[in-house]
Amino acid sequence: MIKKTVVALVGALVLVLALVTRNEAQQPATKLRQIGVLYPGLSGSSAPQLEGFQQGLRELGYEKGKNIAIEYRFAEEKPDRLPELATELVGLKVDVIVAAKGTPSILAAKNATSTIPIVFPTVGDPVALGFVASLARPGGNITGLTN
Repeated sequence: MIKKTVVALVGALVLVLALVTRNEAQQPATKLRQIGVLYPGLSGSSAPQLEGFQQGLRELGYEKGKNIAIEYRFAEEKPDRLPELATELVGLKVDVIVAAKGTPSILAAKNATSTIPIVFPTVGDPVALGFVASLARPGGNITGLTN
């Protein structure tokens, strides 16, 4: 289950990165794409999930330090820190934000930016939560998976 979620998330992230790359003016070949990861948990406890995320990126040809940079922000189990951390990622001008582990991260990222693409691994009902307009046409800058 976790592996399928990670693979699907990485696929969605690659799609967003491809769209961002296509829609921007040509950049120098040395520019690294920056992925911001907003994570509500502790940095040490998330190692298996984040390693799976990085492995999925590597399998698709994306390598940390080679063609992507990953900026992690951990709320350390303090959800009230998520808005500040999301704003920090926006200030870094990341190309995409991965809002991990549910509603608080997604909401913090959504409130921090309406222009940077936001990808979430999974959420119950993104329409009812107000994250997307509809499943068929999410609109805005947020996309992800629902079960």
